[in-house]
Amino acid sequence: MKFRPMWWDSSEHRDAPPLRNAVRHVARYLAVLPIIGGATGLAELFYRITGSDRLSAIFLAGVLLSAFLLGSGPAYVSAALAFLVYLFLVNPRFQFSFGGAEDFNVMMMFLAVSVLIGLLTGRMRDEAARARARQRVNGALLDATRDFSATSDETAIRQRLAAHIARAARGEAEIRDNGGAYRARAEDAGHQASGPWRVQGLRTGDADFGEAAWRPRGGYPLSEEEQTLIGILADTGAAAISRARLAAGKAEAEARARTEDLRNALLSSISHDLRTPLAAILASATSLREFGGRFDPAVRADLADTIREEAERLDATVANLLSMSRLEAGQLTVATSAFNVPEVVERAVGRRNRTEQRPFEVRIDPATPEAEGDAVLFEQALGNVVENAMRYSPAGAPITVTVAGAGGEVMVEVTDAGPGVAPEDAERIFEKFYRAPATGSLPGTGLGLAISRGLLAGMGGRIAVRNRTDGARGLVATLCLKAAA
Repeated sequence: MKFRPMWWDSSEHRDAPPLRNAVRHVARYLAVLPIIGGATGLAELFYRITGSDRLSAIFLAGVLLSAFLLGSGPAYVSAALAFLVYLFLVNPRFQFSFGGAEDFNVMMMFLAVSVLIGLLTGRMRDEAARARARQRVNGALLDATRDFSATSDETAIRQRLAAHIARAARGEAEIRDNGGAYRARAEDAGHQASGPWRVQGLRTGDADFGEAAWRPRGGYPLSEEEQTLIGILADTGAAAISRARLAAGKAEAEARARTEDLRNALLSSISHDLRTPLAAILASATSLREFGGRFDPAVRADLADTIREEAERLDATVANLLSMSRLEAGQLTVATSAFNVPEVVERAVGRRNRTEQRPFEVRIDPATPEAEGDAVLFEQALGNVVENAMRYSPAGAPITVTVAGAGGEVMVEVTDAGPGVAPEDAERIFEKFYRAPATGSLPGTGLGLAISRGLLAGMGGRIAVRNRTDGARGLVATLCLKAAA
């Protein structure tokens, strides 16, 4: 890379067409004339003041300035020109001749030193220019790598790749694939991008991800450094697209595996809850059909109650499964209105009490306001919590349901006498199919509390659990809804 001073190394000059670049190249060499002319004037002034013809340092400074500003080539021209002018000014003045052997040695030494100064200074500036070029390339690659690493979305990667290539080309860029093209324009390109497109394929190994195309503004040629940068950007972008596709494939495979695991867990966990009421219904119905005439009215009534209770249990299980499906699909329909919470609590508790004949204690604050939500969904959510309390409380242990209003909310607390919950499981028990270790081998699907949280969230409410704080063993589940205005 040839050295260009800072004023020469602008994007405008590097973008210039070939004829303009040739003119500027010649101008670099012509710029030597005023520098050496200035050194000549300064040397002549020094001679007139001091009478000494030892002027080599002044001309060496001119050569050094030429090398620093213009590069190695102009520095050699300035060294030759300075040698001729210096030879013309030393004694005998205004003659191209040497006064003696010593003068010859001095002049030859001056020529050698000036050429060496031009060479070393020019090389140093050339190396600095190369270092700046490497810094530009490394900076652009670092920015692109950060951009590509920040996302695993293939579309976003293609858009960002187009933007980085357009910036490197100082024009337009397109990232093409079978689905279309992602275009970008550099901020300083304006509307001048024209000329033929240059194209490079986006490939990693045998995989083909389309192609990258670009063209600089005005159709001006790009430097070797810029072409190399664009090629590296294209390769880096292809690697990022490959990574994005691998990540998408991995996520899809993990999703399929999770779906399969959930399906297996669902089938395993609900088999007992479905088969048990079905078996009871089948046995009771068969007994009534085959031996109904031999049973007294009390036995027949008991068998009919069993069929009704088990059918209600089966209906509740199916309702939970349907609710979970709607929650998963985001299709839960909430008919929000003001409703009387104590009435819903009495209905939910009464239905479960008829089935299990458990001792319930219901405490209702008369000042409880109406709640804002869906009464049907709230009853289902509360029913799941009550059933959970009944399942894990010992037989005969009372279950307390408290209803009150506080802080603009209506709160329903269900307190049981079960094993409670470990602090680390207080949130996990709301996950699908999760059952705390303290529940042991008791039957259950692990869906009830998860569905209750989903239903309450759909109504803008919340649910939380904590261990009892009155010294007794058990769990307190709190359901909250916003109080109606």
